[in-house]
Amino acid sequence: MMKGKLLALLIAILITKGSIAQSKEDFFGKLRTVVIDAGHGGKDPGSLGKNSKEKDIALAVSLKLGNYLEEKYPDLNVIFTRKTDVFVDLQERASIANRSKADLFICIHANAGSSAAFGTETYVMGNAKTDANMRAAQRENAVILMEDNYEEKYENFNPYSPESYIAMSITQSAFQSQSIVFAEKIQAQFRERVNRKDRGVKMEHFLVLHQTTMPSVLVETGFITNLEEEKFLMSELGQDYLASAVYRAFKDYKEEIESKSRSMIEEAIEETVVVDRKKNAVKEETKKGTKPKKNKKKEDKPVVRKELNEFDKAPKAEGLLFKVQIATTTKKIKTTPENFNGLEGVSFYEAGGLYRYTYGAEDDWESANKLQQKVKENGFKDAFVVAFHNGKRIAVGEAVKLLKKDK
Repeated sequence: MMKGKLLALLIAILITKGSIAQSKEDFFGKLRTVVIDAGHGGKDPGSLGKNSKEKDIALAVSLKLGNYLEEKYPDLNVIFTRKTDVFVDLQERASIANRSKADLFICIHANAGSSAAFGTETYVMGNAKTDANMRAAQRENAVILMEDNYEEKYENFNPYSPESYIAMSITQSAFQSQSIVFAEKIQAQFRERVNRKDRGVKMEHFLVLHQTTMPSVLVETGFITNLEEEKFLMSELGQDYLASAVYRAFKDYKEEIESKSRSMIEEAIEETVVVDRKKNAVKEETKKGTKPKKNKKKEDKPVVRKELNEFDKAPKAEGLLFKVQIATTTKKIKTTPENFNGLEGVSFYEAGGLYRYTYGAEDDWESANKLQQKVKENGFKDAFVVAFHNGKRIAVGEAVKLLKKDK
């Protein structure tokens, strides 16, 4: 999402030959639209506590969060999937976010479990690590059974079938790293500012997250099945604390994302200006009837041999391959192990004027996913899986279609 906008801005820069009309407020990384989704609603009460319903707590916290964002960021477009006690299909919740081209999707829920369980946890789309995570996803996804024609809408997805979740894992990586960054900030705020038990950032296959096309999180604000925590969740003060914690996490996330965006675009602008200056110098020398001075050093002699893209050096692999993308740079760097935390066999491909570095080559998604985890443990926290078909980079959605054809 962000890289595509960067390319568009760079093209605009090149067209104007270095004259920068955009202000810093117009940089591609600015978060402009946020969708807040209050879980459940209407005929779907969600989980039940002794004195409360999940749908009511989710709505109260969501509205408070929206008020904070609208008050602090007048230019931010805050959209709610529901502002009253109504039932909204899971598919429609995600569609609202996709249609509005949201930069962030925040889904608010309350948890359920044993009477002793308490604390907050935030989920992102990904593979379940525990049976408890899977049960949480099954509980939330089961809401589709209340929808009309749910088999057709969700392509025969069964919220209680393990096989249904395997297929979902294929599209998990697109915005996973950004989602995790935001989720970690939410949990830090809950822990440090609201004094809630931190149950961590977790991964699971929530349908509502699966169908969004932007960084997305599902926040479990606490357990309504725990009497003490239920009192906190039902209280005006507790709801305000939770909403303000998510707001502060958003504030930190927004500043971090936009700061990185400014750095990237300023570097790109600087490089473009340098190139333009060199071109202008050549033009001026030509107008004066003099030839530009040449550097006579041996190492500056033109190299006749074309340097090959690392992906081109190897024979083109037929069929579908998954690789783990670990870095993107504006300047080409050597693919030696010392430049990539000791990883051997790193290759790169060029796209949109950027060099994108990948590691490994697997012919099935599960192996690529395991490789991704290995790479993350090696220090590349933002690594994600990309797909290639017959040597050409393709979208993950296309890879999904190809996998289905092969079955």
